[in-house]
Amino acid sequence: MLLKYLEERGITLKDLIDTALELFIPHPGVETKERAAEILREELLDALSDVNVSCLIVACFRLEEDAKLGLVPGLSKERFLGRPGLVADELLGMTIACYIAGARGIFEFIRFDQTKPGILSKLGPITNDAIGGLVAGASSNMYTRAFREHSQLTRG
Repeated sequence: MLLKYLEERGITLKDLIDTALELFIPHPGVETKERAAEILREELLDALSDVNVSCLIVACFRLEEDAKLGLVPGLSKERFLGRPGLVADELLGMTIACYIAGARGIFEFIRFDQTKPGILSKLGPITNDAIGGLVAGASSNMYTRAFREHSQLTRG
């Protein structure tokens, strides 16, 4: 499972949940951080079990390894570290967020990308966007799911 791969790189499920909770805003159906953490755990485990998410995240980690070594054609180590004009990392993060949660996931990715909370601030320039996309997608699904459940209860 992807979680084991991430743990081998120092990223735990708790890190992912804590990162999402740093930008938590109470909404109907998810009014507390405790409830949010509960739903986030389920949404993250669901995303982490998806082979397509695994492929995208592993590709980002491998890309970062190659970029650090100067092995990406046209991307010198200096440009990689200075990052002028490099947007592929954000596109990869948005792709992961979109795959997990659609357009809402992209909106959430932008919030995470701008502030780099939690574990995101400790990762490299490509992996922080990959993990940001994962967390953003799960976070977006958390809000959507909580709101749907809340609406069903209040209508029912």
